[in-house]
Amino acid sequence: MLELSLAQKIAIWALPVLFAITLHEVAHGWVASKLGDQTARLSGRLTLNPLKHIDIMGTIVVPLLMLVSTGFIFGWAKPVPVDARNLHNPRRDMAIVSLAGPVSNLIMALMWAAFGKLGIYLASANTWFAVPMVYMAEAGIMINVVLAVLNCLPILPLDGGRVLASVLPPRMDWYLSRIEPYSFFILVILMVTGVLSFLISPPIIFITQLIAGLFGLP
Repeated sequence: MLELSLAQKIAIWALPVLFAITLHEVAHGWVASKLGDQTARLSGRLTLNPLKHIDIMGTIVVPLLMLVSTGFIFGWAKPVPVDARNLHNPRRDMAIVSLAGPVSNLIMALMWAAFGKLGIYLASANTWFAVPMVYMAEAGIMINVVLAVLNCLPILPLDGGRVLASVLPPRMDWYLSRIEPYSFFILVILMVTGVLSFLISPPIIFITQLIAGLFGLP
């Protein structure tokens, strides 16, 4: 792989990151709408326009800082509003709404893999845009798999935490909700100590290798 400049990295990662975080949130709102809650639709959040979902810190500042410091991008968008009281079966449906985000990321990872396969095919014909396609596909696969796996951690307000809260008895759900205000600090501690990488690296590697194998990617 060629060594990319910062400008090239931004150009390659920008679109995959915007799609990953935007469609993740839209998926939550779209499934919630199908299950009875129209909060996201009425607030104008069921749109692919990234401007409706951008969080200045999570979508711009943090990704740029991470790109400069680590060469990898991670970020988040403004959460789509969901009112569980409007769902047909609040506890069950909230779990389904929560899972919609990670599932959308896995679907996008597969789509980026197909895009990368096309780029490899075009590279054999010396098409000038084939190499950027392959780089962008690689970024798209990685960011979507990372988002899917990370969001499945059973920590509120991550999607995995929402699913866990939906299946726990109400009293245990209440205790879990008491931890939510401290979740950011918990994640930071897990990241600094290396525990987060220990937890999410194996499934990330497994899924990316599985996708690469399905599409015959190097």
